[in-house]
Amino acid sequence: MTQGKKPAVVFGTGGFAEVVDFYLKVDSSYEVVAFAATEDAIKSDSCFGRPLVPFETLEQSYPPATHEMFIAVGYAKLNKLRERFCTEARAKGYTLLNYVCSKATHWGDTELGDNVFIFEDNTIQSFVSIGSGAILWSGNHIGHHSSIGSYCFITSHVVVSGFCSIGDRTFIGVNAAIADSTKVAEDNLIGAGAVIERDTAPGDAYLKERLKKYPKGSDWFFR
Repeated sequence: MTQGKKPAVVFGTGGFAEVVDFYLKVDSSYEVVAFAATEDAIKSDSCFGRPLVPFETLEQSYPPATHEMFIAVGYAKLNKLRERFCTEARAKGYTLLNYVCSKATHWGDTELGDNVFIFEDNTIQSFVSIGSGAILWSGNHIGHHSSIGSYCFITSHVVVSGFCSIGDRTFIGVNAAIADSTKVAEDNLIGAGAVIERDTAPGDAYLKERLKKYPKGSDWFFR
């Protein structure tokens, strides 16, 4: 254990968990000392060079009084799986840590829930709130006076304009844009490149029409 670092356990064994481990190692006050997964998912006693322990009995070896947690689950089941394990970890007594990259831009007034992970190059303007379990991947713009609901997953290069609200568990794909003062309801799927200019209803899905292959090949343009 590195001196001055706080011990943390990461729930998850996939690519997201490995990324979380890296960012916490190089850019936080935390050190990941173990990984956790459900008993039925464990095939080994280690993960990324650290112990891998059953979530069901985690508190026996890594007690919540001395260890914080991060639930590194992606957008499976429209973010409901991450919500489930955050709820179960809290019930065990764990504090769920937040990470805001030092290379993100914000004014220090952002209201955060817990288990929030904000990657580099996010620009977060003033008077913004971000709910528990929200993930903001790299390079997004979150406009002033906007709110991001709990367990949302915002991918990359998304623009959320000012005075917007994004409902719980909503997924927003790469290069999507939400217009000023728009209310996106809970459990929405906003596909890559979609532009939302009006309020949505719970459970809505918006997908941009797929790009069509041009009938002529690239050589035709350079004859």
